Amino acid sequence: MTAAIRLKTDSLDGKIIAYSSATEFLVQLGKGPKGSYSTRYRIVGDLGRAVLMFNGINIGNGYKKRLLMPSCSKRPLLARAAS
Repeated sequence: MTAAIRLKTDSLDGKIIAYSSATEFLVQLGKGPKGSYSTRYRIVGDLGRAVLMFNGINIGNGYKKRLLMPSCSKRPLLARAAS
């Protein structure tokens, strides 16, 4: 027996985002203006929780963070912040 995939929509910064219960969200951290990002959190199927994790990370001087939805081919970057 397989689990049913549910489709959901939420609003983030005035944009409507459609996703499913199997959609992956990544919260990533990086250092420096040209430094690469590393994934800190991987949340599946819950945009609200992903935004909560993104907002809960305090970034210090020289650090940056971003929230991605890799399955979205057009614009996978949902939010970004830098100090």
